[in-house]
Amino acid sequence: MQLIDIAVNLTHPSLAVQAEALLERAYAARVCQLVLTGTSLNESEASLALCRQLDSSGQRLFSTAGVHPHDASSWNGASSNTLKALLAQPQVRAVGECGLDFDRDFSPRPAQEKALEEQLALAVELQMPVFLHEREASQRLLEILRDYRDRLPAAVVHCFTGERSALYAYLDLDLHIGITGWVCDERRGTHLHPLLKDIPGERLMLETDAPFLLPRSLRPKPKSGRNEPAYLGEVLREVALHRGQSQEALAAQTTACARRFFEMPAILDEAAAES
Repeated sequence: MQLIDIAVNLTHPSLAVQAEALLERAYAARVCQLVLTGTSLNESEASLALCRQLDSSGQRLFSTAGVHPHDASSWNGASSNTLKALLAQPQVRAVGECGLDFDRDFSPRPAQEKALEEQLALAVELQMPVFLHEREASQRLLEILRDYRDRLPAAVVHCFTGERSALYAYLDLDLHIGITGWVCDERRGTHLHPLLKDIPGERLMLETDAPFLLPRSLRPKPKSGRNEPAYLGEVLREVALHRGQSQEALAAQTTACARRFFEMPAILDEAAAES
């Protein structure tokens, strides 16, 4: 059984200091490939550097490059060219993390929309998939995406936590859906359980969003309280339960989906547990 974690914030200080050991634990837990998330131009450069530093094979670690809505105020006239250069690197497989966050509004909404639209335009130009963030902004995100969707090869709404209406609208636009440990949270994630069956298997992917969103159902709980890719199996277990699938079938399905989306090479099964 192989798993792919499509969202790891490996540049986060709590993970970067133990990156090599963290990857060893991930590979031992059958998480054979990972996508490192770029959330600003600097973090995108750092994620790319970690791919180069920690994966000499070029087959295990990949990254995204983009500007998160929290950082949208930093977007300026030079940002598009800087991002375009990052997206040309072979390890970078998607534009993002970009999108809209009307929950925290760390950047003004007009700035968020401008940064998103320019990143979508880059994705169209380069014919790359998009890695999307959305909080309390599904309607506006859909309005913007509709102008680009027919020209985009693919897009995933990462860490989906929304309601049924948002999910169906995303699926109607032929978007992929990423599910995290939020689904394991008995306080705020149970509304997702009946929705999981409605996500087509060929558009479903799994992620930890480490070091965030440690699955609350995980036993034993790590003393650090931090999430990491080795715990992706707990997300798999919960999603498989509510989809009525075996963990093996869901792992095969979501792994194949992630490989298609990010154009990752196949990994020999014997290599999946190597450090």
